[in-house]
Amino acid sequence: MTAHRTALSVNLNKVALVRNTRHLGIPSVLRAATVCLQAGAHGITVHPRPDARHIRSEDVYQLKELLADWPQVEFNIEGNPFQNLMDFVRVLRPHQCTFVPDSEDQFTSDHGWDMEKDAARLQPLIDEAKALGVRVSLFMNPQPDAMAAVKAAGADRVELYTEPYARAHGSPFQSAVLAQFSSAAQAAQAVGLGVNAGHDLNRANLTDFLRAVPQVQEVSIGHALISDALELGYAATVKDYLRCISDAK
Repeated sequence: MTAHRTALSVNLNKVALVRNTRHLGIPSVLRAATVCLQAGAHGITVHPRPDARHIRSEDVYQLKELLADWPQVEFNIEGNPFQNLMDFVRVLRPHQCTFVPDSEDQFTSDHGWDMEKDAARLQPLIDEAKALGVRVSLFMNPQPDAMAAVKAAGADRVELYTEPYARAHGSPFQSAVLAQFSSAAQAAQAVGLGVNAGHDLNRANLTDFLRAVPQVQEVSIGHALISDALELGYAATVKDYLRCISDAK
């Protein structure tokens, strides 16, 4: 990925969620990954939770093996580093791990880290992941004044939590919310952090977000992309998300 192109990482959690409702192995997480990569996706993301409600441990290991044939593709594993995430990081050494402050029973990610409370306990795990050669991204609310603390803790990137933007899209509040995200991205970049984004981005709102928020390096999209794929198919859906990214230039 160049400085002028945002990478698309496909989150496969919802494929696994559907599969887990039966014992037939379909839909296949590996097949979904393969078709998405063949269609041009730049990365694969998974968020294995301790209760294995969707992505399971064996999925993570099998995806790592699959991606050995795709050396240009980034593997991003998300999760809470105080739960099960570091178990995968220590063994698999993905390209990137995204630290997310979810509780074990949380329905979905809905907030970023509070660096005033969390920085001291995050720093040793950030250091450990980086010593293993793994890029560390922290899941963060769009708070410009928190970015210096993220950098001081040793992280490489932030993933801006974009559900507030998705809720505001198309409303009178859209411009103000986008301005907040833009300010957060600029503050992150000013201290040397890369910027990712994710959560509830979709074909309707992605282009507007990327036009307003400078130099986003990666968007991780799961729920909307897999939902679109139910109607369009994986390949056509990935290509349309890539179009949304291209339209933002």
